Formats: sequence, structure tokens, C-alpha cells
Amino acid sequence: MTDIRRTLLWVVFTMSLVLLWDAWQKHNGHPSMFGGSARPVAVGAATPPASAGVPAATLPSAVPSATGAAATAVVPAPPAALPTGEQVTLSTDVVKATFDSQGGSLVRLELLGYRDSVDPTHNVALLDQSANRLYVAQTGLVTTQAGVALPNHLTQMTVAPGERTLAPGANELVLRFESPAVDGHKLVKTYTLKRGEYTIGVRHEFVNQGNTAVPAQLYLQLARDGNPAEGGSKFYSTFTGPAMYTEASKFHKIDFKDIAKGSDSHDKSADNGWVAMVQHYFASAWLVTQPGPREFRTAKVGDNEYTIAMVLPLGDVAAGSSKAVDAVLFAGPQEENKLAALAPGLELVKDYGWLTVLSKPLFWLLTQLHALIGNWGFAIVALVVLLKIAFYWLNASAYRSMGKMKAVAPKVAELKERYKDKPQEMQQQMMRIYKEEKVNPIGGCLPIFVQMPFFIALYWVLLSSVEMRNAPWIGWIHDLSAKDPWFILPLLMTASSLFQVWLNPAPPDPVQAKMMWIMPLAFGFMFFFFPAGLVLYWLTNNILSIAQQWFINKQLGVNGK
Repeated sequence: MTDIRRTLLWVVFTMSLVLLWDAWQKHNGHPSMFGGSARPVAVGAATPPASAGVPAATLPSAVPSATGAAATAVVPAPPAALPTGEQVTLSTDVVKATFDSQGGSLVRLELLGYRDSVDPTHNVALLDQSANRLYVAQTGLVTTQAGVALPNHLTQMTVAPGERTLAPGANELVLRFESPAVDGHKLVKTYTLKRGEYTIGVRHEFVNQGNTAVPAQLYLQLARDGNPAEGGSKFYSTFTGPAMYTEASKFHKIDFKDIAKGSDSHDKSADNGWVAMVQHYFASAWLVTQPGPREFRTAKVGDNEYTIAMVLPLGDVAAGSSKAVDAVLFAGPQEENKLAALAPGLELVKDYGWLTVLSKPLFWLLTQLHALIGNWGFAIVALVVLLKIAFYWLNASAYRSMGKMKAVAPKVAELKERYKDKPQEMQQQMMRIYKEEKVNPIGGCLPIFVQMPFFIALYWVLLSSVEMRNAPWIGWIHDLSAKDPWFILPLLMTASSLFQVWLNPAPPDPVQAKMMWIMPLAFGFMFFFFPAGLVLYWLTNNILSIAQQWFINKQLGVNGK
């Protein structure tokens, strides 16, 4: 029983290193040792990405339509070259959106309130279509009726004149695209951008000027390359890729690699739900909140290019009539409370992993502390203080057990030396000492394991919250989501971890004793590259733990070696 606590700590340390190494491997495009997917590596980045596609009845690889008809409609194939139409840019107080008259697609979206992590002189470009990036929002019409062509995201459209910059006192900008009548079939697409909002209202009106009824479908699609966003860390991994939500299956992330293999598993149809593209801190999503049948599709449409689409049946649109559908395109930061108000489950694009049930209330408490204090750094400190208060007696039990172990350590060492050739008798004598001194060898571990999920959940809160981005703390810390530029916090955290080792009872085994000193050095090295907010949280936890452990050790008279 003597070394159980040390063994458990060693297992935790080893698994932590394994998981961090696995995250490193996946980040750099290598397979996961646990069978997970690696992040796709850029292919042919010097070549402008092809336009991604959705339905066209002329393609052989048909996907069943939402209506269940025998005929099928599929997304148009990308053209051999990438034609571009007229570029139209609209600016509000929070976004700068560029649209292409080819299909009326949104091909670039700058977030004016967020600076790029690689080049702080530029805004974050969430959506972009360039030589190094494909991330666009596309929409269009398809039909299951053979021989009928409908306007889609490859159709050249005309742009209506209008204001391009949100004027002082104005609350919205409107941009209107109109396709030519393809065989008498026309699509009118109207975007509405509003002040202070990252949502864009999109109205699609299908006008049937032909002679017969047409069974039409509207697709809402996000197309993206499979590369992670620039500026990420090699020491921790966050999800990048498509996601969707239905009431039946709830939130579901879809790996690019699974799409490429055709093994992605998700709901194919429902009467509710939405589709999204997710990356660290930001997301985009097509939302249709009105209940109604819809189909969900994913596809690999080019070299390292993927799509996720939601297809809505319009029914038979009679000759001489029209049909309009309203949708919302969200593209912006993962502000949890605002996302929850837009659509059911949309806040889940902020990825807390498997500890969401703990992370959500911790984030709520963090926001309340920020509202009271006004500084995210001090809100982190206050939250850790509250957690330490909540677990005070549990920690006290652990530290008291550690202190007693430290007090009996000389006796244990003497026994090991005396009975080194008689292991069974040595165990009996050690158990006698533990019983006489009322020491539980694993008493210092169990309380720590009980509260570990809470501190891991807080770790994910701080890693995932866009509120930490560009948020200052004090002095040299100007961005809690970036590493400490002077490495002061990681140095203090490493020093505090070493001091904790000094406070704890030394294991009798010299090899284990050396490893206990190596562990904080290894973790300290990794924390040199972690966001300052995470290091601040860990440092605060260390300082409070040291204070409590020092106090208890002093009561037991075991401070010092």
C-alpha cells in the first residue's frame, strides 16, 4: 500500500503526456494512436481552390432527394477553372462581408472586433476564398425533374444597386441578387445585415416563369478546406470541421477524414436542425428555425475540400407562381449565450468535450464574476478561489493525509532498509505503522481525483471561450488567449509546482523521488506555450493549494525536510 499514491500520480502523469503527444500528432496530420482522425494537411495550397458544389441532376453520383422521389438531385460539380463575378462588399459595425455575383455567394467575412492571431494588424477573416483558403457560404436550387436546370451557386447573377456601408443611425443593409431566367426559372436572393449582429438574414425566392410545375429544392451549404485555422498551438488540439444538430441525435461533430472515406455517420433527414462549420473560437451555421422536412448531406468535392449542406424541399412550384424561404446565416464568435438564443443546441459549437455538464455552469459563474469585477483575468482568479473554498474540506483531508505520510516517512524508510530481504514482513510492519499513526496511504489521492473533473472542465472553459481572446489582465498580459510574452506566469507556475513537491512526503524509492521533481518541470515546459489565461488559472490553483497544505503541515509539525 505504501506506493499506491505515487503509482496513481505516475499513471496520471504518464497518461497526460500520452494524450498531449497524441494531440500533437493529430495537429500535424498524423494518425491518432487511439484510432481517431488526424487533421487533414493542406494539399496543393498554391493552387486556387475549386468552387465546391451541391445538387445537379446531370451528375451520376446521385443522392436521394428530400421528397423521396425516384429521381435524384445532387450538388453541381466544381468547374475546371474558378470563374469569378463582380465582388460586392458590405460593411456594418461588426463585419465586412464580400459577396460574389457568381451564385450570390458569401466568399469573405471579416470580423471587425477581432484581430488575427498571426497578424494582429488585420482582422480575423472567418470566411475566405483565396489561394490558401476555401471557406464560403453557398446556396442555390436543384430539382429531381430530368432535363430541367435551376439557378445554383455557379450561376452568374446581377447585383441590385444600393448602400454598401451601414450609415450612422441606420440599422440594416440589404443586398439583392437576381439570376437570369434559366429555362424560365429565376432565383432572387436577398441578404439583410443588421447593426451589431453576426447573423445575416437570407431570403430565397424561386420564380417559375416556365410552362410547367417544377419540384424544386433549396440547398444551404458551407464549403471549407480541411486545414485547421492558422495560429493554433501544437501543444493542445481543438476541433475543426463540420457539425450538425437535430432534436433526435443532438449535436454531432463530423470529421473531415470520415467524409473523405464515406464513413461519416449522421442523421440524413429530419423536420428540424441546422448545419455548421466549427473551428477554435468561431463558427458559421445555416439556420432554419421553422419546423419542416430537410435533408443533411456531406461530401468531399475536391482535393482537401469538403461541404456540409441542408436541403429543403419547396414542393411543386406551379407555372407562373413563386415560392420564398427565409434562412439565417450565422458567422461569428462562439458567444455561448447569444448562440443559445439563435437556435436549439447552437451553443454546443463551443466545444467543451465530454465535460459539458460541468463546463456550462462554470462558464456561467465565470461570466457573473466578470460582470462584477470587469476583468477576465481577475474573474479567473476569483473563480479558482471559489472552487478552492467549495473543496476546502476535501482538500484538507487530502493534505492532512499527505502530512501524516510525510511524518511517518522516516519510519517507513527505516523499515524498508531493515526488511529489504523480507518483503512480506515489511508490508506487515508498514501496515502496523499506518494503523498506529492513523494514516491512509491513498487518502491524499482520492479527494484530488474527486475534484479533478471540475478543474479539467474549467480548463476547457478557458481554452474554448472567445471572451479570453484579446482580453487583457495586468501589465504585460494583453491577451489571455495567447502565451505569456515574457514567460513570467509559466515560470511562476513551474516554481510553485516544484514547491508543492517539496511540501509533499518524499517517496522512499529514489527513482520515484526523482520523477516527482521531473513531473513539474515537464508540465512547466508545456505551459510555456499555453494561453496565459490557462496558466493563470493553474498558478492560482497552485498558490492556494500551497497555502492550505503549508497551514496543515504546520499544524502537524511536518513542514521542512
